[in-house]
Amino acid sequence: MTEGADHEARSQLERRLGTTDAVVMGLGSMVGAGVFAALAPAAAVAGNGLLIGLACAAVVAYFNATSTARCAARYPESGGAYVYGRKRLGAFWGYLAGWGFVVGKTASCAAIALVVGSYAWPAQSHAIAVVAVIALTAIIFTGIQKSLQLTRIIVIVVLATLTAVAVVAMTAPHTDFGRVDIGAGASVRGVLQATGLLFFAFAGYARIATLGEEVRDPARTIPRAIPLALGIALIVYTGVAVALLAALGSPLLSQSAAPIADAVRAAGVAGCEPVVRSVAVLAALGSLLSLILGVSRTTFAMARDHLLPRQLSAVHPTFKTPYRAEIAVGIVVAVLAGTTDVRSTIGFSSFAVLVYYAIANASAWTLGGRIVPTLGFIGCVVVALSLPVESVILGTAVLLAGAAAYALRRGRSTSKTLF
Repeated sequence: MTEGADHEARSQLERRLGTTDAVVMGLGSMVGAGVFAALAPAAAVAGNGLLIGLACAAVVAYFNATSTARCAARYPESGGAYVYGRKRLGAFWGYLAGWGFVVGKTASCAAIALVVGSYAWPAQSHAIAVVAVIALTAIIFTGIQKSLQLTRIIVIVVLATLTAVAVVAMTAPHTDFGRVDIGAGASVRGVLQATGLLFFAFAGYARIATLGEEVRDPARTIPRAIPLALGIALIVYTGVAVALLAALGSPLLSQSAAPIADAVRAAGVAGCEPVVRSVAVLAALGSLLSLILGVSRTTFAMARDHLLPRQLSAVHPTFKTPYRAEIAVGIVVAVLAGTTDVRSTIGFSSFAVLVYYAIANASAWTLGGRIVPTLGFIGCVVVALSLPVESVILGTAVLLAGAAAYALRRGRSTSKTLF
C-alpha cells in the first residue's frame, strides 16, 4: 500500500449514525444554550419583534437546511459547506466556508461553555467553563457512540423541562398574553438584528452535515434528519418565547441574565429555579458537545486536504475519531472560554456562520432547483450585514485574515512547484 493510500485508509471515519441518531445530534446542538442565552439579547434589540425575528431566523435556517441537505446527500463527507464549496465553486470558496465555520463555531463553543459556568457557579464562570470543555473533549475522544448516548439523555431532559416551563409560565395567575404584542414598537433593523442573534440558536442542524462520514445511508438519512431537527427546534423555541413574553414582558426579558429561571420565579414556583438552572447547564453541555464535534470534523476535513496542518487529519486506530483535531479544538476553546464573555461572541459567531451558509447556498445553486438557494443566499447576506457594526467589522477582518493566509499558502506551494 502506498503512503497516500495508507493515509486515506487511516482517514476514513466509520458510519454508525441512523436517522434518529442524526436528529438527536442536531437537536443536541440547537435545543441547548440558544434557548437560554439568545432570547434576551434578541428582545433587547427587537422588543416584541422578537417573535418576528424568530420566524425570520427559522425561514433563513430552512432555506439553508434545504440547500445543505441537498449538498450533503451528494457529498456525504465530513466538513459540510467546506466540502461543497470546494467541489462546486472552487478551492478558495471551500476554504473560506471552512474557515468561517471553524472560527465562528469555535467562538460559539467558548460562549456556550461560559453559559455553563454562569448557570452552574456565576462567581467562577470562567473556571467552570474551562473544566467543562476539557471534560467534554475527553468524552468525544473516546468515540461518537458515547457522545451520542450522552446527547440523547440531554435532549430528552431538556425538551421535557422546557415543555414544563412553558406550560407553567403560560398558566400562571399573573401571566398576561397581552404582553405578546407581536411587533409592537419594533424597527426593521431591530428585527433583522434579532434574526441574526437568533440564527445563532438555529444553526445546530449543520452538525448533521458535518458528521456526513459517520452517517449510514447519507443520501437518504441527511435530507430527512435536517428538516426534522429544525422543525422540532422551531416548535420548542416558539413555545418558550411566547411563554417568556407572556410571563415577563419584553422589557424584563431583555434585561434578564437567566430568563427561563426568571419566568419560573414569576410564575410563583421559585422552588423549581435550582432545577431549571441545572437543566440549563445540562442543555449547554449538550450544545457544547455537538459543537466541538462539528468543529473538529471540519478541522479534520481541512487538514486532510492540507489547508490546515496535516497532523490534524489523523484518525484514532481504536476509537475511529479524528482525535488530534478534537484535542486541538478543545485546547483553543478552553483558552477562549477562560478569557472572553458570552454576548460579545454571539454576533461574531453568527456573522461568520452566515458566510458559511451563504457559500452552502451558492454550492446548492449549481446543482439546479435554484429558487431556494437564491433566497437562502440573499437571506444570509442581509441578516449578516444587519448584525451590530462591531460584529460585522470583526467578522470581516477575521475572514480577510483567513483569505490572506490561504493566498500566502498557495503562493508558497506555487513557488515550490516552480523551483
